[in-house]
Amino acid sequence: MQNFHFDLTLFRQGGPMMWPILLVALVGVLIFVERVLYLHKGQIRTDAFFAGIKNLMEKGRLVEALTVCEETPGPVAAVIKAALLARERGAEQIASAIQGAAIVQIPALERRVSAMLAIARVAPLFGLLGTVLGLIDAFFGIHAGGAYANVGAVSGGFAAALVSTAFGIAVSAVAHLAFHFLSGRVRALVNDMEYAGHEMIQLLTLPQPAKPDEPAPKA
Repeated sequence: MQNFHFDLTLFRQGGPMMWPILLVALVGVLIFVERVLYLHKGQIRTDAFFAGIKNLMEKGRLVEALTVCEETPGPVAAVIKAALLARERGAEQIASAIQGAAIVQIPALERRVSAMLAIARVAPLFGLLGTVLGLIDAFFGIHAGGAYANVGAVSGGFAAALVSTAFGIAVSAVAHLAFHFLSGRVRALVNDMEYAGHEMIQLLTLPQPAKPDEPAPKA
């Protein structure tokens, strides 16, 4: 059995629709790399970060807490900063500030992620179009050859049909995986924002229990 090797010759056999498929594949790679780097930059240890902010607030070091939020990338720090700036306006205003910060951050997280799904849907269509064009070419070869048409006259069209379909399906499958991976990262960051917002409301609005080593208030 002859080994299957993907090379430039095989790519050319796929016909003209291989170039649009290759183009959307390259665009998908660029989008995926950019989104992974962006989402990774915004991923922090939410528990540890919130614990640090809580510690600063308990010590009355508000300015330092705000500075830490400004210097920390990602949506969680932005949500906590919004809550700190609205700390004296009551629970409702704090919740509104958190929601406003989330509304700003979520579109930035979701930016270009849907493009991966579009690539996953378009790539097999390009492959199907390449299949149709290849079959048309094959039938023209049969028609031109008439009763004396040979395999060589039509093999190019069938090769284009099969190769373009396979390449389009492969690009679509990878793009689907990339889309679900990025969507999962976005959901994780949104969950972190929700957790941070809830904890900040609890911290800023509910009375905090006295520490065991604090002296009891005098009567």
